[in-house]
Amino acid sequence: MNQLSPAAYFTQQDQYTLLDVRSPAEYQQGHIDGAVSLPLFDDTERAEVGTLYKRTSPDAALLRGLELVGNKMRPLVEQARTAAPSNRVVVQCWRGGQRSASVGWLLEQAGFQVSQLSGGYKAYRAYARQYLAESPHELRVLSGPTGSGKTWVLLALRELGASVVDLEGLANHKGSSFGSLGEDPQPSSEAFENMLFAALHVLPTDRPVWVEDESRLIGRVCQPDAFYDRLVTAPAVELRQPLDWRVDNLVRDYAGYPPEGLAAAFTRLRKKLGGQHLQRALEALEQQDFATACRIALVYYDKAYAHYGERKENKPVRTVEATSPHATDIARQLLVDA
Repeated sequence: MNQLSPAAYFTQQDQYTLLDVRSPAEYQQGHIDGAVSLPLFDDTERAEVGTLYKRTSPDAALLRGLELVGNKMRPLVEQARTAAPSNRVVVQCWRGGQRSASVGWLLEQAGFQVSQLSGGYKAYRAYARQYLAESPHELRVLSGPTGSGKTWVLLALRELGASVVDLEGLANHKGSSFGSLGEDPQPSSEAFENMLFAALHVLPTDRPVWVEDESRLIGRVCQPDAFYDRLVTAPAVELRQPLDWRVDNLVRDYAGYPPEGLAAAFTRLRKKLGGQHLQRALEALEQQDFATACRIALVYYDKAYAHYGERKENKPVRTVEATSPHATDIARQLLVDA
C-alpha cells in the first residue's frame, strides 16, 4: 500500500477521497477538512479493543478486533464505493497504524487504488500546526471598534477578489457578549484549527490574506498559539467611521434577534456596564429602541477597544476613514495601496 505524508497528500488531495476510519467520537472531536467518516469500530468497540491492548496483550486486541469487524466488511466496502466513485482513496486513522492498514487492505481487495496517510491524524495535526506557524502568507489585519462592520467588509473584500479568512465565521461566533446570537454551536478548538488550516492552505501565497482583529478567544474557541502570535504582530489597518454608521451597523446585525437573547447578552455585561446603564439598555430593548441600546453597549466596547489598542503589538500601519457606510465601498478603499 502506497504511503503519503501529510505534505504530499495536500499537494494532490483533489485526486483522492480521504476516508477517516477512526471512531465517530474521534472524528467529531476533530478531523481533516473534507475527510469522510468510515469508522472501523464504533466508540464502545474502540474502547474495548484499546483496553484489551493495554491490559491484556496486543494479540488479544487483534483477535477481538477481527471478531468485531467480520460482519462489517461488506458495509465498509459499500460505503467506500458510495463515498469514492473514482475508487481512489487515502485511508487514515490516529497514527497510521492497524485500523487504516486493515481497511486499506480490505479496499484493495475490493479493487480500490489505496494510499495510507503516514502517521495518520496525529502526523497531520503536527503538519497543520507547523503550517499555521510558518506559511508564507502575509497576514493583513482589519481592525476597528465594535460596530465597524468588519465582517461585512471582509466578505466584500472576498467578493472583490482579495484573499480572506473569516475567523468568526469558522468559529461560529461574532466575538462579543452578543456573538453567539443566530450562530450554530461552536466547534472545538481542535476542529477550528483544522478548518483554519484548510482555509489558509488553499489561498495563494503571493498576496495578503485579510483577517479580522480578534482576541485569542473567539467565544469559547481558542485560536492556535502559532497563528495568534502571527496575527498580533501582523500589519494592521484600522477602520474608522462615524458613530451613527456604527450604530446603524449594529442595529442591522442584531435587532432581528429575539428580545430575550439580546437582554441576556446585555445582562452578561452587568459588571462592565454598571447597573444603571444596564437598566437603561433593557428598557430601550423593551421599547424596541435598538439604536439607544446599541449606543449604551458602545460606551463599554469603545473603552475596551481603546484599552486593547494600548497593549496590542500590531499598531495600525494605516488608518482608513470610511467615506461611505457601504461595505463594498469600504473594501475598495482598503484595497488602495494594499
